Amino acid sequence: MSINLQCIRRWWDESNSDHLINMGKYVSAMVAAGVRITYARESTTLWLTMVLVSSVVATIYQLYWDFVKDWGLLNPKSKNPWLRDNLVLRNKNFYYLSIALNLVLRVAWIETIMRFRVSPVQSHLLDFLLASLEVIRRGHWNFYRVENEHLNNVGQFRAVKTVPLPFRDMDSDG
Repeated sequence: MSINLQCIRRWWDESNSDHLINMGKYVSAMVAAGVRITYARESTTLWLTMVLVSSVVATIYQLYWDFVKDWGLLNPKSKNPWLRDNLVLRNKNFYYLSIALNLVLRVAWIETIMRFRVSPVQSHLLDFLLASLEVIRRGHWNFYRVENEHLNNVGQFRAVKTVPLPFRDMDSDG
């Protein structure tokens, strides 16, 4: 909920509608999670349909935001096909591999619908594995998000090499 309030605050302060669209990404994820929880309690065809629709919509929304907004990728007019003009990593294949990896890790929710038939111990291990994959996805996402933010800050002349400290310089003679 606090992330949604942060998006609203940034929209209010900056008058940039991208922040409201970003909030929509979080809302779609919350709706999909809520529908999946309900489906776990009531495994009907109607709830399964709602899970599929809400999860697919949220996943597509999140993938678009990851690739285009947060990572600055999938630019068809870039000098680097489907990436961005400025890249930090020399080997472009890392970016393509990262797109594929993010896609695979974003659809891990499918397991919650398929419900692999495993013992209770294996079920806990599977939950642990899925949670671990989400941690890996977020760390992976963060690398490209920070890289893109750095390139945008430098391009918009917002990057600084040093931050002035609130101390006064004192002569050593005095």
